[in-house]
Order: sequence, then C-alpha cells, then structure tokens
Amino acid sequence: MIPSLGYGLLVICAVVSAYGAAAAAYGAKRHAPTWAESARAAMLATFPLLSLSVTCLLVLLLRGDNQVQYVFSVTSSSMPTYLRIASLWGGQSGSLLFWSWLLSAFAAVLSMRSREEDRDLLPWVTVVLLLTLAFFLSLVIFVDNPFARFWLAADGREVLAVLPPAGAIALVPPDGRGLNPLLRHPGMVLHPPALYLGFVAFIIPYAYAIAALITGRTDDLWMRLTRRWTLMAWLFLSIGLLLGSRWAYDVLGWGGYWGWDPVEIAALMPWLTGTAFLHSVMIQERRGLFKRWNITLVVLTYSLVIFGTFLTRSGILSSVHAFSQSAIGPLFFAFIGMSFTASLALLLRRWNELHDEGQMTSLLSRESLFLLNNLLFMGVLAVCFWGVIFPLISELLSGQAVTVGPPYYKKAAGPLFAALVLLMGVAPLSAWGASTWRTIGKALWKPLAVSLALLPVIYLAGARSWAALLGFWVASLAALLTLYEYGRSALARRRVSGENLALAFWRLAGRNRRRYGGYIIHLGVVLIALGVIGIEFFQSETQGTLERGQGLSLGGYGITFDSLAIFDTADGRNIARAVVRVERDGKFLGELYPRSDFYYDAQQPMTIPGLRSTLEDDLYVLLVDWQPISTQKATFKVYRNPLVSWLWFGGLVFILGTVVAVYPGREPNRTKKTHPAHGREHGRGA
Repeated sequence: MIPSLGYGLLVICAVVSAYGAAAAAYGAKRHAPTWAESARAAMLATFPLLSLSVTCLLVLLLRGDNQVQYVFSVTSSSMPTYLRIASLWGGQSGSLLFWSWLLSAFAAVLSMRSREEDRDLLPWVTVVLLLTLAFFLSLVIFVDNPFARFWLAADGREVLAVLPPAGAIALVPPDGRGLNPLLRHPGMVLHPPALYLGFVAFIIPYAYAIAALITGRTDDLWMRLTRRWTLMAWLFLSIGLLLGSRWAYDVLGWGGYWGWDPVEIAALMPWLTGTAFLHSVMIQERRGLFKRWNITLVVLTYSLVIFGTFLTRSGILSSVHAFSQSAIGPLFFAFIGMSFTASLALLLRRWNELHDEGQMTSLLSRESLFLLNNLLFMGVLAVCFWGVIFPLISELLSGQAVTVGPPYYKKAAGPLFAALVLLMGVAPLSAWGASTWRTIGKALWKPLAVSLALLPVIYLAGARSWAALLGFWVASLAALLTLYEYGRSALARRRVSGENLALAFWRLAGRNRRRYGGYIIHLGVVLIALGVIGIEFFQSETQGTLERGQGLSLGGYGITFDSLAIFDTADGRNIARAVVRVERDGKFLGELYPRSDFYYDAQQPMTIPGLRSTLEDDLYVLLVDWQPISTQKATFKVYRNPLVSWLWFGGLVFILGTVVAVYPGREPNRTKKTHPAHGREHGRGA
C-alpha cells in the first residue's frame, strides 16, 4: 500500500508540474492572469505532494521493508535510525527524489511571495522551475523508481515493479545490504543535503535570469530579487564542499582532504562560477556594467549544477563518490544540451539590448580588478573542466581512458588560486570608477611592509622552498590588507562615536553586512589557505610493521604499538582496534586508537584513523594490516599534517562571514556614474 501511494503521488506531482509549466507559459503569452494564477497554485501544490511521497519512502526505510528494492539496497537491520533516515539520499533513486523535493520546497516559497515588481517575470520563472522539476520527476518515475518491489512471477522470474504482475507473489529478502560504509559518517550524512541545497537554490537566479531575457527586462531587477537566493545557494554549496573535505580526511585513509576526484571537481565547478557571479553582480549594481557577463555566469552555473548531477549518476566516471552505472546518463546529457542551447539562444536574442550603462575608465578601478578576479575564476574552471572531460575525450578518440591526477590540477590551478588570494586583499583598496597607483599604494604600503618583514620569520620557521615561502607571503599580505581596511574603518567609527573597538567592529558589520561579511569571508579564505599550504608543502609520512612495544618516529613524534583487539559489535561490524602511545620529545601525549571496521551487511571495510589535532599539526595514524590470528604484530602508516586544523577553522570563519552577508540589511544603492576626473567614488569593500 505505501509503495503504491508514494509512487502515485509522484505521478500526480509530475502531471501537476507539466500542467503548471504549460499554464504559466500560456498565461504569460496571452496576458491571462487567471492562467498564471493557476500555474502558481500548481507550483505551490508540488511541495505537499512530494512531501507525502518522501514521507512514504522514509516510512519504508525506517520499517526496513526489504521487498522495496531501494530499501533493500541501502538499509539493514543493524543500522541505527539516523542512518536509515540518511539512506533517503544515500542511493541514486532516493537522492533524485530528495533533490526534487528540495526544488519543490523552494518553488513553493517563491509561489507564496506576492510582489508587484516581478509580476511579469514570475510566470516564466514558474515555467523554468516546473520544467526542471518535471524532468527530475520523470527520471524518478520511469528510470530509477525508489518504490519498485521484488516479485516472483508465475514463470519463476524475479521482477521489479510497483504493482504486482499477474500471478506474482511478493519476494522479501531477510535483510538488506546496508548503506555503503563510506557513507556512515556524520560528514556524509550532512554533506549531500548541503550540496543539494546549494545546487537547487542556484536554479532560482537562473530562472529569474531566463525570465528577464524572455520578457526583455534589461535592468538589474532579476539580480536584486535573487541576491539572497544566490548567497544562500553559495553558502550551502560551500558548506557541502567543506563537509566533503572533512569526510575524505576522516574516512578515506590517505591522509588528505581533497583528492581532485572527478565528482569532487563536479561540485567545485558551479561554486567557481557562482563565486565569480557574486563578485561581478556588484559591478552591475554599482556601475551598470557586465550585464551580458552576469547572465552568462548564471547560465553556466545552472548548466554545471546539472552537469555535476549527471557525472555523479551516469556512471561514466570512476569515483568513490559516484553512484553505479545507470540508464539516466543519456537523458541528463540531452537535458543539459537542450537547456544550455535554449539559454544561449535567448541570450543572443537579447544581446544588443543588454548594453552596459557605463564603461571602465581605469585599469586599476575596482570594476577592473573584479573583472580580473572573474577571469582567474574562469581559468580555474577551465583547468577543472578539461581535467574532468579529458578521460572521456581520450577514450572516445583512442579507445582508452587517460586520466589526469592531482599533480596536473596543483600545477595548473595552484598559481591561479594564489593570484585570487592576493587580488582578494588588494581589490577592496581600489575605488569605483577610477584609481591610480598612488591611491592604491597609499593604502597598500603599510601592510606590504609588515608582510615583507614577516618573510625572514616564515623562512626560519621552516618554509625553505620558494613556493611555500611565496604562498605564506601571499596569505599574510591578504590577511593584513583585509584587517587593515576593516580596522581603519573601525577606528574611524570609534573616533566619531566613542564606542570601544570591539563594539565598533560589530556595528560596522551590522551597518553594511554585505561589505564586512565579505571581509570576514576573505579572512576565512586566508586561514583555509594556511591549512592548504601546510599540508601540501610540509606533509610527511612513514610506515612500518611493528611488534608490541616497538615504535616509529616522525617529525619529532614517537608512536609505540601497545596492543590490538579484534571483536564483533552489536551493529554488525568486525573491528580491529589498535592502541598506540604518542610521545614528543620524551613527553607522553596520550593514546590513539586507529582501527578498521568490516561491515558484514555490505561486505566492505572502512579505515578510521587515530587522530591527534593541534593548531600546529595533526598526527594521523592508520592501521594498515595485522595478523588475524596473532595480535602481536601490526602495520601502521603515519602522517604528520602541519597546520591542517587552520583549514577547518578557516571554514568556520568563512561560513560565519557568509551568514553575516546573507542576513537582511540595507539594500545597496547603485553609485551614480561620474567622470573619472571629477568625483571618483571611494567606497571600500564588497
């Protein structure tokens, strides 16, 4: 009964979505408010319909109804309740349903808004949202149905279907296979929903941009209406990427945080274009520039969201993050092609109308530096996109897939990221409209002098390679510039208001959340950069097979193998758990417990490191091998990861800054265009 109900609700929702898209298009074309209102009601109805369908699947997962093929594939009797809930997005068909449900939720929020200013845009926004929803629902209904059940047909064949074939009887496996062990981690429980929230929220600005192209609105209304949607999408996508990095660090057992895996890159690419858009949109608001470029960035972001979903689910790329081979790949590819072609055609149709209201008059103006910022992001995007599709092209041309590894990405994208960090500090020093070397130099020289004075300290601290020294210098200069600019404003406010310095910092952020939230984000990026530089340039490792009482040394640390225990747990795991003592300079620091968990239901192991974290470094110990009969000998791999804790701390600062920027504040006014020789604008920050 429940599987049939869940499936029926999906079908009804798909019909409602198709009707709503058609009604909205008809109402917009014929200027018929009744049809447009009917389409709005249809868009609102998709959320309760999909909520009920998702509830049906959750009930099946929590009950462990193994007749349902999806439940059998992602749950087992030994899994706790929170993992059964997480199984909703732990498999392909469930994740597609979850993705659709999030889109319906955002669409419902939009449908409840009533603003006169976007009345002509909303019908076309409805068309885009409901067509996208209908596409994903068609995949769930016809290709990868989460409500399909096992049946034994009259001729002895095993059949998958929602409703029983004639003469068939139910097949109920005794226990499910269980969720992939790699996904049974708090980071992966939260990582997919965060990514999906980011992906889906980016569809809103795309829908408004397409609506603006269709209706011929060449002003910045669509951007103002979607500013917080874009920031929210970017926030959740950033959180998803950070959680994915932490998951990789804790679970994959290779001592790193980012492996340049194709699916990791697929999630990074829309973040790159979304970040570029968030910077260039300020130029259109302030100076009336980059109208064509901003719509292009939004279209690229939407296309990369669908492309990333396609890569994850098509099975064409080998990845620890990807789902298995699936028939939905060609359908995704066709949808990407059609949506991108239609978007490009609309953009070209309105190309001449999307003319800029101003012009760049100085290579050192803030809009020029923001344009350079965008070009650097596009350079990183090109590196990533080529690395992802190169195996596909090589296989198509030669019959053999040739992959590119982390060295390619680090050499090609590393300098571009360094330039972005440097530009992040310098750009807020420039003025809108026009700047000179003298203007920028006046604000730059003090932080620059301090950063140069830090170079000998950094060198003596151990950064002997020129690349590491340059990286630390760029990060320190960006941090000093940001703090200097923020501190200068806070001191000026303190002089005027008499507030203490901490209160001045706080109230400045409240007065212009977007600007000072941007400064906090920049500081978070610098801290992340410190962690990346530390682990990339200074990571060290060793490995050895030890008998009880023997030890290894690495980077001033000493570890001693004390004992190893092998035992079963009540939740269906066989655990091999070692105890190692950690010392440094003869001082006992504590014990670590690296282990290997073997999951009986999934027949897969998972390696859990023993981890000791400080602001200086992480000691990361892996249990690689052991004797199953005798527990007197085991093999360990040990990493020392300097400064990696700053990466996670920087991520928290980054998220805090984004929350500050997203929080409702005053709408920024576009600065009037002025001649560069008379009345330059000297506003600071984002």
